[in-house]
Amino acid sequence: MTADAAGVTSSMWLELGAAPFRVEFPVIGGVRTRVLVAGSGPGLILLHGTGGHLEAYQKNVVPLSQHFTVIVPDMIGHGYTDRPDLDYTLDDYADHAFGLLDHYGFEQAFVSGESIGGCVAVWMALRSPRRVRALVLNTGILERPDAAGLKQLEDLEVRTQRLAEGLSLEAVRRRMEWLVYDPSIMTDEMIAVRRAIYSQPGMVADVQKIMHAVIEMNRGPYAGGDYIQKDRLPEVSCPTQVLWSDHNPGKPYARVKPAIELIPNVETHVIKNAAHWPQYEQPEHVNTLMIEFLLGVDGR
Repeated sequence: MTADAAGVTSSMWLELGAAPFRVEFPVIGGVRTRVLVAGSGPGLILLHGTGGHLEAYQKNVVPLSQHFTVIVPDMIGHGYTDRPDLDYTLDDYADHAFGLLDHYGFEQAFVSGESIGGCVAVWMALRSPRRVRALVLNTGILERPDAAGLKQLEDLEVRTQRLAEGLSLEAVRRRMEWLVYDPSIMTDEMIAVRRAIYSQPGMVADVQKIMHAVIEMNRGPYAGGDYIQKDRLPEVSCPTQVLWSDHNPGKPYARVKPAIELIPNVETHVIKNAAHWPQYEQPEHVNTLMIEFLLGVDGR
């Protein structure tokens, strides 16, 4: 944990403790899945990024749950969810997410994703337009990086590979600091949570496999299929909000802007002083933008 200027210790319980929530382990398509559920109203599923887990949204659950039934899973292969032997394609993730929506009784829902979660969200909207009421894409879109951006993504893969050399708190911190503009914002508590998750037997090897699959998707077509296809973006039929950042590694805003503009009904916001986790780095701004957008979807 870290302390702010007033000496107050930061903890996810300060973020989550202001509203009721529950953590469950339903079996979705044979996969035991950790899910945090909070609030009531229209369904809103939040999908984290590669190697992540539901705690990535610890600063967003309470505000969003005042308006929506917020469903935050550890995606298939991640966190404390089962890790079946799959290729971990966008179809694999989408199948699991649709299964979650079915389990919680939502024929249609809002879908938001960060990083690869954003790509999964788009893929869900392309596969089943009737089921996705609106999208919020948080540093994740179907656009490949340029050579410089690919090198930045490969740096994250290297940091992930080094976890096999020793799962120290410092090694975990080095990987997670890639996600944020200001490394000091990454709390000791979040590092400890990530280390505990990665300490599960076989977890580091599985995270390395998943990370490699994401890199291969971003390089181009691979054994699992061709998924990062910006030419599919004009097919997105639902209202879409894109939240990018001014320091996003791998895919800076200038790189993705032409792809964003292919989405027919889209609004875009560039979050200042943030890198790959704007929902964690600038939560008040992100929460406000998401709530205003999603509550106004019917008017769009």
